[in-house]
Amino acid sequence: MYSEIQRERPEVRNFMSHPDYIDGNPDLIKPKKLLNPVKASKSHQELHRELLMNHKRGLGVESKPELQRVLEHRRRNQLLRQKKEEEEAKKLQSPFEQELLKRHQRLDQLERGQEKHEEHAPEFIKVKENLRRTSMLTGEEKVV
Repeated sequence: MYSEIQRERPEVRNFMSHPDYIDGNPDLIKPKKLLNPVKASKSHQELHRELLMNHKRGLGVESKPELQRVLEHRRRNQLLRQKKEEEEAKKLQSPFEQELLKRHQRLDQLERGQEKHEEHAPEFIKVKENLRRTSMLTGEEKVV
């Protein structure tokens, strides 16, 4: 009798231990894993194959992220545009404007030279110049 039960059980065990059943319960069947539609697509498979081939050849993907490359490209283009605009502005200046600009630059240099000279001057000369300026201002105020 015991041997008959044992003989029947292995068949049940085989049925119950099937990998599709959870804990040997025939009512609970494991769901099959769904396929990812992106990974199943032909284009994804081709891109993946291409990346593997590049990796084998030693052709690595660029080290910089795409955003950083785009920002650098924009900065470079912006600098080029600014240079072009400056060149065009210089070309559009008349000879008269160019001479005025040169004269203005020379005057600025002269003023800087005088300021340097005044910085090295003794204290009493600075005070004397300040007194002259204040006396001129008070004289003008009296006239008005």
